[in-house]
Amino acid sequence: MTQVDVAVQTIELDVQGMTCASCAARIEKKLNRLEGVNATVNYATEKATVHAGKRTTAQTLIETIEKTGYHATLPAETPRDPDLELRQLRRRLIICAALSLPVIVISMVPAWQFPWWQWMSFALACVIVIWGAWPFHRATLLNLQHGNATMDTLISIGTLTAFGWSAYALLFGAAGEIGFTHPFEFRLIRHAPTANLYLEAAVGITTFILLGRYIEARAKRQSGAAVRALLELAPSEVTVLTADGETVVDISQLHVGDQFVVRPGERVATDGMIVSGHSALDASTVTGESVPVEVGPDDAVVGATVNTHGRLVVEATRVGADTQLAQVVRMVEAAQSGKAAVQRLADRVSAVFVPIVIALAVATLGFWLGQGSGLSFAFTSAVAVLIIACPCALGLATPTALLVGTGRGAQLGILIRGPEVLESARHIDTIVLDKTGTVTEGRMAVVAANAGSGASTAEVLTAAGSAESGSDHPIAKAITDHARTHGSLAALSQLHNRPGFGVLAELSASVAAGATTDADKSLRQPQDGAVVVGRVELLEEEGLQISEELRQAYAAEQTQGRTAAMVGWDGQARGVIAVADVVKPTSAEAVHNLRWLDLRPVLLTGDHEAAARQVAAEVGIDDVIADVRPEQKVAEVVRLQEAGHRVAMVGDGVNDAAALAQSDLGIALGTGTDAAIHASDLTLISGDLRVAADAIRLARATLRTIYGNLWWAFAYNIVAIPLAAVGLLNPMIAAAAMALSSVFVVANSMRLLRFR
Repeated sequence: MTQVDVAVQTIELDVQGMTCASCAARIEKKLNRLEGVNATVNYATEKATVHAGKRTTAQTLIETIEKTGYHATLPAETPRDPDLELRQLRRRLIICAALSLPVIVISMVPAWQFPWWQWMSFALACVIVIWGAWPFHRATLLNLQHGNATMDTLISIGTLTAFGWSAYALLFGAAGEIGFTHPFEFRLIRHAPTANLYLEAAVGITTFILLGRYIEARAKRQSGAAVRALLELAPSEVTVLTADGETVVDISQLHVGDQFVVRPGERVATDGMIVSGHSALDASTVTGESVPVEVGPDDAVVGATVNTHGRLVVEATRVGADTQLAQVVRMVEAAQSGKAAVQRLADRVSAVFVPIVIALAVATLGFWLGQGSGLSFAFTSAVAVLIIACPCALGLATPTALLVGTGRGAQLGILIRGPEVLESARHIDTIVLDKTGTVTEGRMAVVAANAGSGASTAEVLTAAGSAESGSDHPIAKAITDHARTHGSLAALSQLHNRPGFGVLAELSASVAAGATTDADKSLRQPQDGAVVVGRVELLEEEGLQISEELRQAYAAEQTQGRTAAMVGWDGQARGVIAVADVVKPTSAEAVHNLRWLDLRPVLLTGDHEAAARQVAAEVGIDDVIADVRPEQKVAEVVRLQEAGHRVAMVGDGVNDAAALAQSDLGIALGTGTDAAIHASDLTLISGDLRVAADAIRLARATLRTIYGNLWWAFAYNIVAIPLAAVGLLNPMIAAAAMALSSVFVVANSMRLLRFR
């Protein structure tokens, strides 16, 4: 076999027409029958990912999907608005709900049945059953063409049967007479079956199932948002240096080797190498580093990182699909497509349930005909079987519990994406926590200040704060802000920035010039107004004497993973200030709550080992994985999964997005990036890590409710279908029982409102 034969290509297709997870399974089965094809079809994202030999073309795959009864296109050829389907379904639901309400109410209350009420109900039901339920009828026709039956089949047959028999009763029976009323009957009427109408059953089934489909479609719509949020991080325009000066061009026109400008506050357009300039890049959203990284000429930079200060000129080394951000995007897509959509219990049994119900209805018809009961009685009994089995409660079991559960979650600051999330939460045993912005505040703050001989802590802080007040570096801002809480600062006359090392400052006035208290006025100023703040190497270079005591303090802070800055004036080092990303005050309690749920917490971060260990010790986490890149975060999650663990991931940055998508349960903080939020299964709006435990509890409670609803729906059918088959329930009673089963499911779901 040639190399061409064994080469593997990956083809992605957009698939249209799927109505349930069994549709995705059917397409996947057909594709995998092709020689050399390994396909995965994701119902949630409506995509097919196919790995095949070079000889397999996209057209071959599309034709296979078309023959299965669905439609497929290449992504670039998909000419549809991603929100169009949701808007159309919402419009269909609203119209059907508005039209079905008067039909149901007037049919169930004889006192309100005015002359010709049945014909008004029939006119409204025509719109609902024919137009409103058309998606179910269309899916049924497609499935029947290929010898398949789904819940759509039973919904379509049930509604059309109830509607058709009602139309027959109106046109050829007593139900069409003026002044006809429709009382409840608790026995099967053998002599006058055409005096019964089942319009309320037909419209009620249609509307309730449309409600479930709409809730499901909303969850599906969110599945592609993670990738969109990631792509939005990259700037759409870039300032390129040309022979004629600076020119703003579209990012797509940037090529490898081009030089572009990055001003303070702007995002780096693409991966590259710095040609000139010094700055600090905030890479927390991409790499997880809590401390901005000092960069200068010949340093590599990553696209989408933020330039905090200083003007940079960067030469592009990777563009488009080759950038690190694009790689993260691909990882999110791969993780999402690798997650098979959870098959709801109703879909799993539909392949058996639907044919059995249809067979029972036919058997009922044949039995009563054989007993000589007459066509009307036999047909009425068969209709009762179809209506009592119509999966109204079954269709409501998941969406109503999900609706109430997610609504209650929103009140508590918890957003749940869909039913598959709940099943994931049920089996979680390990929870991986990102450090920066999740366990910690995600911002720099002064955590310690040590003064040496000849100075006080207040003097060290005020001198350092005065010197750093002219810099917009995050560490400088942290020192300045902290110093202001201890007194007034001196005026800054001159600032010499030494990128990567610190600052040399000239103070034009006494440190205590603006003092307002006796303590402030006692502060001593540097004799020549010069203050040095930064790394120990900078003070040594400037000739300042450093005591062994301060050297040890400086080293001790670094050992704990903190950023240490030494402060000196008048030829001598005076103190050490430590800056770090501080732990949130609620994080320790959050970890305790997670342990109470029998979850093993793991700290996973792109930050340094020492800093990670320090944070873990503060909050009570034993397992720490540090110094990892975004792709390594995914690998660590996979490693835990391969070891047999069901893993939840909590994060807030772009660097967490792929790992959130890969994990069995992704939890994002609402205070984080859009990419992390959309890649997650649960979102904590408040950003309070303590809510993660509440979210898992709520998810598990909602799942228990769904299973309870499904159990009731199936038990109801198992008991009621035989009663209808033996002639003890007429279709009207069947419709009422069906409605009561739906009421039970809704009432059971409403219990979630009491969740605390």
